[in-house]
Amino acid sequence: MPAGIGDVASTSFITLYCHALETLSDNPILSDPKSVEITTELNKTLSRSDRTLDRILVSGTLDRRLIVHIAIRAKKYDDYARNFLQRFPDGVIVNIGCGLDSRFLRTDNGRVVFYDLDLPEITAIKKVFFTTTERYHLISSSVLDFDWMAEVRQHKGPFLFMAEGVFMYLEGKDVRSLVLKIRETFPGSELVSEVVNALWLRYPLKNILDYKMQRQVHLGKDAMFRSGISDGRELEQWHSGIQFLDEWSYFDSEEKKLGWLRLLRHIKLIRKTQWTVHYLLN
Repeated sequence: MPAGIGDVASTSFITLYCHALETLSDNPILSDPKSVEITTELNKTLSRSDRTLDRILVSGTLDRRLIVHIAIRAKKYDDYARNFLQRFPDGVIVNIGCGLDSRFLRTDNGRVVFYDLDLPEITAIKKVFFTTTERYHLISSSVLDFDWMAEVRQHKGPFLFMAEGVFMYLEGKDVRSLVLKIRETFPGSELVSEVVNALWLRYPLKNILDYKMQRQVHLGKDAMFRSGISDGRELEQWHSGIQFLDEWSYFDSEEKKLGWLRLLRHIKLIRKTQWTVHYLLN
């Protein structure tokens, strides 16, 4: 992993490589040629690393189920972005904790204003591969440093905030303060975010999750889930202006590459281990 990349930030590399490997597969779920370009270049650095995760990334031996999961999720989030732009062609999209994702390139309608927001160490790498324009911007900041909102607030919106694989790594109180601050600063905006079922954060299920992430996926000890919710409507209790719109689990997908895993959609605890919720923030 390039120097200065923390455990949580390193999860963005897994996502990136999943995109690239799926793009190069037969009948790809997701077409993301930019991810192939970036991973080809990163391999030159990661191939010299002695970290287990880096060797797995370079060798392309990530768990196939993980690749399919990440690709289905990315495709769905692209769909959320496209749906928003169909309703609001001149809208503003903020991709929170974007990593090295190229959602702007995949969903650009020629009119959207798009912000990619991530930590400075990730944004520094992103600047090597992406060129900012009048409609595409990079913000180098922690999402919890609310000063980043001032730049986005220069636009009149409407706004869509997307948090794919982010909130679960934050403390619950921080997620709540962030959502409430977005609602206050950008009234009428929409939020699409991935969440974890709070039941999986309790013993003994928490041990299973930690084992999977640190022993099977080989993430660092700081890359652990710290917050979750029990139900998609839970956020409505945070403020009367938060309105639940819909939710989605990748088990709901009809993607053939899921195989027998599609049967798990009938088991609520499994279907909602990690899932996506969509809100209107009035």
